[in-house]
Amino acid sequence: MKHFITLADLPDFNHTLDLAMDLKKNPTQSEGLGKGKTLGLLFFNPSLRTRLSTQKAAQNLGLPTMVMNFSQESWALEFEDGTKMSGLRSEHVREAAAVVSQYCDMVAIRAFASLSDKEKDEAEIVLRSFAKYASVPIINMESATAHPLQALADAITLKEFQPAHKPKVVLSWAPHPKALPHAVGNSFTHMMRKMDADFVIAHPEGYALNPEITEGIPCTTNQKEALEGADFVYTKNWCSYQHYGQILRTDDKWMITPEKMKLTNNGKFMHCLPIRRNIVAADGVLDSPNSLVIQQSQNRIYSAQAVLKQLLENG
Repeated sequence: MKHFITLADLPDFNHTLDLAMDLKKNPTQSEGLGKGKTLGLLFFNPSLRTRLSTQKAAQNLGLPTMVMNFSQESWALEFEDGTKMSGLRSEHVREAAAVVSQYCDMVAIRAFASLSDKEKDEAEIVLRSFAKYASVPIINMESATAHPLQALADAITLKEFQPAHKPKVVLSWAPHPKALPHAVGNSFTHMMRKMDADFVIAHPEGYALNPEITEGIPCTTNQKEALEGADFVYTKNWCSYQHYGQILRTDDKWMITPEKMKLTNNGKFMHCLPIRRNIVAADGVLDSPNSLVIQQSQNRIYSAQAVLKQLLENG
């Protein structure tokens, strides 16, 4: 594994999942592995779980971290090649990536979608530019179209709470006052292809995810029908893909409520956080014993640690 930008970069998904769960049992079992190495964390967007969980994962491996928030602490970066840099952007990613590679042995990056240019977002310019010009491994802490560390943490959570039977897992769109990226929904969908489960995506008209990502997966615009008999309900908002970046509705008809959860098979509720209470899901859902949102957040440590460990072992 040269870089970790999507789940497809993992040499073996099931091995990584097993490794993460083993690390959770004994987090400091490889605490000397990171000695003499440094992990750089570059944030182009805010973070709570991603920053702290990745730092904790590195700490468990004895791996020091250096953190930079590009929106506040760095020169603005230019990513286009051949451009005349006469504007506000003072440094090109060619130099920035090369310089950071001198200071860090691995670099983890978080950069959201613009939601204004689908073609550019899907090109993953920030992640791909660093991967191109850096001489060290690049790790995706969420990008324009993918959030693989979250998806791996979700897989750990599903495994930990898996029922005796083959589970039914529903990914349901939910309302939100802001336009949000597709990264979590995309990566969760990719991850579910690797799990032994019946998987369904529910969303309103106009909110289908990228059809290339959901090809062959049952999708429905009937949320209540999808929720019937579900063992896990993963809720997440994303903006329209067809009408890219747009919000087509803000009503609460798709909010997850205790009444809707009664349609499930005593279903567990999942969300990546942060979550807008009483907009995405009602208090009664989030505060229920069946809510797994805090367990998911804890598992972010071990998803990151499993990835970092493999990269360190690869030299």
